[in-house]
Amino acid sequence: MRPEKRNASLRVTALVSVGQHPDSGRERRAGQDARAVELGLTLAPQGLEVLHAGDPHAQALRSYAGMGLSSLRVLEQNKMADVVPALEHYLSQNKPDIILTGVRAESGESSGMVPYLLGEALGMPVVTGIAGIVSIERGEAHLLQALPRGQRRALKVALPFIASVDMAAPTPRQSAFGPASRAQLVGQKADIECRDEVREQWREAPARKRPKRLQVVKAKTAADRFRAATAKSQGDGGRILRDKPASEMAQAIFDLLLEEGVVRSGR
Repeated sequence: MRPEKRNASLRVTALVSVGQHPDSGRERRAGQDARAVELGLTLAPQGLEVLHAGDPHAQALRSYAGMGLSSLRVLEQNKMADVVPALEHYLSQNKPDIILTGVRAESGESSGMVPYLLGEALGMPVVTGIAGIVSIERGEAHLLQALPRGQRRALKVALPFIASVDMAAPTPRQSAFGPASRAQLVGQKADIECRDEVREQWREAPARKRPKRLQVVKAKTAADRFRAATAKSQGDGGRILRDKPASEMAQAIFDLLLEEGVVRSGR
């Protein structure tokens, strides 16, 4: 049975944010949020609602709409406002079965705390870093959680729940210009808007390139520690040749290359 038929009554809300390109800094659709939308489109395309809290005129929102959405809802509020109270109030009234988010945003605080704060406020379980939703049966969802080194963990959670989508989830479909321009961005004033006074005091600046840390080889055994303590320094044994004949200096260089094994003797 096709997913849209089997999950016809399922209500899914995908929370999206405005992403930021790591090199150019330009606005774009966020990679993890786009995967959350892709997961919602695959699971229940008829019952999917894509929700954003912030500026309704952000061009990056059209990139999500270009994935085949007919509409996208925006809770209008100030860019520096806290998104959690507005999302909590809206979701508590609409009560979706599944709320999908990215693990963390690409701009702003990027703390990854939004799904946990919403889960605490709404009284819903939170599953982090999922790679896919296998099936929904008898009010329970069978999930695959992404683990390091390509491993997966099978989980079962009762509806409703909140899940953050990992980059290991299926790649989102390309955004098409036609559907993006035709989609309707439904804006409504957020019922609750709380100023983030702490963030308003921040000063944001491009990160400076930090010096690379030297790799420190840790000795695991007593023999390794002894060899490290008695090893000959790389800088010992050098000679300074100054005002010497060219043949003598060339011979010294050749002898050093022989000693280090860079060249082989022709004998």
